[in-house]
Amino acid sequence: LPLPRRTSQTFFKASAGPISVLFSKVLQLTLSILTSQTLDMSSAHNQSLGVQGEQEGRRNYGAFQTELYKAGMFYQQLPIVTTDPNKLEAQAKSILKPTAFNYVAGGAGERATMDANRLAFRQWKIVPRMLKNPVLMAPVGVQTIFHEDKEIGLSEVCSEIGIPYILSTASSSSIEEVAQANGKGPRWFQLYWPQDDEITISLLKRAKANGYKVLVVTLDTWALAWRPADLDGAYIPFMKGVGNKTGFTDPVFREKFEKKCGGTPEEKPVLASVEWVADVFSGAAHSWEDIALLKKHWDGPIVLKGIQHPEDAKLAVEHGCDGIIVSNHGGRQLDGAVGSLEMLPEIVEAAGDKLTVLFDSGIRTGVDIIKALSLGAKAVLVGRPAIYGLAIAGKQGAKQVLQGLLADLDQSMGLSGIVDIAGCNRSMLRNCQYGGDLKSSN
Repeated sequence: LPLPRRTSQTFFKASAGPISVLFSKVLQLTLSILTSQTLDMSSAHNQSLGVQGEQEGRRNYGAFQTELYKAGMFYQQLPIVTTDPNKLEAQAKSILKPTAFNYVAGGAGERATMDANRLAFRQWKIVPRMLKNPVLMAPVGVQTIFHEDKEIGLSEVCSEIGIPYILSTASSSSIEEVAQANGKGPRWFQLYWPQDDEITISLLKRAKANGYKVLVVTLDTWALAWRPADLDGAYIPFMKGVGNKTGFTDPVFREKFEKKCGGTPEEKPVLASVEWVADVFSGAAHSWEDIALLKKHWDGPIVLKGIQHPEDAKLAVEHGCDGIIVSNHGGRQLDGAVGSLEMLPEIVEAAGDKLTVLFDSGIRTGVDIIKALSLGAKAVLVGRPAIYGLAIAGKQGAKQVLQGLLADLDQSMGLSGIVDIAGCNRSMLRNCQYGGDLKSSN
């Protein structure tokens, strides 16, 4: 299987450079952001015991399981979203229009990379011995096609349960709207990196002014992949202005567009969409040297998303980045690529203690989270499951899915004899290949 490199001659050109003297402080800030969030559980939840019970300094996420049982047994209220990860996609499919479902569920080519993401998890088994929050909401664009609650609603419930919300550049809500809905919750901004430096700088200024603490720079989507599920329906929402709110509300983009095209994005949405998409998904990649521009105009942690090769992790260190996300974009970009989890241990080793390593692509269960953490990730990003919940029952559906993942994590850690997140390490895993693990549930 090919190992995607973000350093190919057509993408990043390597150049050595010293790590900033402030690097260690920034890294500590990143780790603090990742590990300081806790769930704001209701008093009723706090009175319910999960497998691990109450411990000083940590929330009892597993209590959510008890609440689901209580609601059903005493009030005949079943979960609004299935708790079975293998049924979640089908439930969302029954609600969504085919185009919207294909957009979130589809992947590149024959979805081989999506299969690889899930199969990689099946090769690692937990060896039981008889929290701080390690979950972030992945940046997912165009959420209005899934439910009218869109990014505003999802960012609101993420704040309620203490999960950092990562806003996609391809959002159907503005930077400012999401910040207001997210309130005091932790939020990060994901950048699809425009070719126009003035627009890039404007986006960074808006994000910083609105309380986004970490900049997540996606490296693998400077051009869209061959995605049959979208192509067969001839559907890409950006062409008609859907998912372009970040650009359409940006003062620099608006000024440039009005001067060039003689109207506002609202007056000429299709033409404005062409201009915006041409800048953000231009087909032209940035270089390693270009990271200096981001560092100049962003004084917080910078995290690179889309790292799949150990050498790219080393280059991220050389160019003064603070973290990386091991990700293949959930199988939506390069088909036939290696599953992200396969590369995680090598990348963690290459990064050493110089980078905060996060993981994305294929997370569906609490046990998946344990495996990723045990292989060296400091936290994981969750995408499709939360979006399926959003599609089924709006922001409350997404909230239930995220609470369920945390409860599953809490219960599974207890049943494995893992006391806290620090207890998730390689000693808890064995690499095993069984015939029954050849089927993917992507």
